[in-house]
Amino acid sequence: MASVTFDKATRCFAKMDHPAVCDLDLEIADGEFMVLVGPSGCGKSTSLRMLAGLEDVDSGSILIGGRDVTHLPPKERDIAMVFQNYALYPHMTTADNMGFALKIAKMRKNDVRRRVEEAAAILDLGDFLGRKPKSLSGGQRQRVAMGRAIVREPQVFLMDEPLSNLDAKLRVQTRTQIASLQRRLGTTTVYVTHDQVEALTMGDRVAVLKDGRLQQVGTPKEVFRRPANAFVGGFIGSPAMNLFRLPLTADGTDLGALSVPLPRATLLATHDEGSVEITLGIRPEQFDILPPEDRETPGLDLVIDAVEDTGAVTHLHTTAKIGQEVAQVVVRAAGRQAHGKGEHLRVTLQPHAVHLFSAKTGLRLPADEASV
Repeated sequence: MASVTFDKATRCFAKMDHPAVCDLDLEIADGEFMVLVGPSGCGKSTSLRMLAGLEDVDSGSILIGGRDVTHLPPKERDIAMVFQNYALYPHMTTADNMGFALKIAKMRKNDVRRRVEEAAAILDLGDFLGRKPKSLSGGQRQRVAMGRAIVREPQVFLMDEPLSNLDAKLRVQTRTQIASLQRRLGTTTVYVTHDQVEALTMGDRVAVLKDGRLQQVGTPKEVFRRPANAFVGGFIGSPAMNLFRLPLTADGTDLGALSVPLPRATLLATHDEGSVEITLGIRPEQFDILPPEDRETPGLDLVIDAVEDTGAVTHLHTTAKIGQEVAQVVVRAAGRQAHGKGEHLRVTLQPHAVHLFSAKTGLRLPADEASV
């Protein structure tokens, strides 16, 4: 096991208008499960490949266990990688696939067998060691790929979207197994995914990237509760945070018929940057639906476009007239709702429900008392 350090690591590709990874500064502790997450093209897989030695580092450095590995070949970095597409040899059995790297390293047969059997026991593959990949399910193949990494007993596990080829139910099941396995082995793990639900449920910490730059790093709770900017707020969370760009008033802003007072610190910050607008973020679960008979409480008028009933909760996809614009608004309601497409409803905000971001920079504005 070992720590991992990206020290202003940068990777550029020809014909790109910005670096694929730009000045990445990231410290990953010994034994930590770090998830790199972001949309396609954000640089997360490139960062992983730089750590693996599969991509050059144009500037900066990468350290594993305090040792500079920036320009070392992959075989000298003591890492093991799990890919999206399993990459199993079709003519080999499960046992042979798992032990192949050890065989190439000329390890004794008894030691190879012992390590393979130990890994198979951890992954519940003991009954499948004699089978070839074509007779295994997708989840079993992915576990074989993980077993191949485990038997090497590396300092660092690297996982590049290993669950993306699995169906939804198996993906949920397997991500639980991976997180449990990592805690059991205690091996430093860097995991890449575009699925922010995976990121929030698996990682000790999450690093959010966009356009090759690190946006925020923190525990899942920190990143969800206090996003550093509007991009992180809109990306982390399912359904996504509702973001509204609104003009400022004397003491706050207006969301339709709802007056939203803002803290003094926020108003001062917007004044200092010369902004006349603010970006207001509200998560779907932070709306309260008003009863139809309540016409006294100020509320935002919505029209339901679609109802997404998941059983435990219902997501109402709606539109609202905000100023001169028509905005999309998602509201989450507990349990199964009687609301239907085309219906009108009114919502209000829960106390301290808003996230406040600069309309100019997108950065979070100082407003501790108004944050979630």
